[in-house]
Amino acid sequence: MREMETLSNRLASGAVLLVDGATGTMLLERGLEPGKAPESFTLSHPEVLEDIARQYVSAGADIVGTNTFGASPMRLELYGLADRAEELNREAVATVRRAAAGRAYVAGSVGPSGAMLTPHGDTDPRDVYENFRSQMQWLADAGVDCVCVETMLDLTEATLAVQAAKDVSPHTPVTATMTFDETPRGFFTVMGVSVEAAAAGLADAGADAVGSNCGSGIEVMIRIAEEFRRVSDLPIIIQPNAGLPEIEGGKAVYSETPEFTADRARLLIDAGVRIIGGCCGTTPDHTRAVREMVNEHQGAA
Repeated sequence: MREMETLSNRLASGAVLLVDGATGTMLLERGLEPGKAPESFTLSHPEVLEDIARQYVSAGADIVGTNTFGASPMRLELYGLADRAEELNREAVATVRRAAAGRAYVAGSVGPSGAMLTPHGDTDPRDVYENFRSQMQWLADAGVDCVCVETMLDLTEATLAVQAAKDVSPHTPVTATMTFDETPRGFFTVMGVSVEAAAAGLADAGADAVGSNCGSGIEVMIRIAEEFRRVSDLPIIIQPNAGLPEIEGGKAVYSETPEFTADRARLLIDAGVRIIGGCCGTTPDHTRAVREMVNEHQGAA
């Protein structure tokens, strides 16, 4: 198999790239107990994680994330797993790399630390930076092709994560996404961060692509994408939920079908989005449907 072109070159080429969809949603279907750390599955059921990653690769994802969203030492401390943080990160990368087999890029997923930074909380930002730096070092050493800082609410925390990634591995691409709610004044995170502030702050920290994930279905995400395009020249990454969940029989059910998602994803491309993925409720079927649409779109371009 020929060596893959670098992700940086792919981004520079103008191609539309696909990120995988939800991991947590699929882990819950495969036996993850609610309230338990998803990252624990990396060691207890690596074959499940490898199978999920392989399904996304087969569905056409260009980028597949690792099961490390909550694998920073601070976040794992909440589950009593901080002493296994390095092992969890390294094994998660190895699992996805086996599944990708040179057909997709491996993205190190990095989510919030679980701490509240000063002045809103009592955690020193320097400690949060060191927390992320440790995780970034393990991910880089394990050979990730990029880092996805995602589902961030606090811009300070998000920029610390991006800076840590770039300090550890300056040439590794970093995407950074925040989660926004719609308000009468526009789109803001629950910490009061606007799209414009997020785009500027993440770019200044060194992010190679900026955007949004989680919190909304694709219709709202199209409008968030348009906001990012107005205020940023960086590649835009958007990863919507499959709608908002409704609880049926004690289980979260998402209403946006793969076909609906793919149809509306055309508008994401029209809005200038370069990296399209999925978040809560999305599955390999969503990825497959969007892949077919993107192939048709690029073939007609």
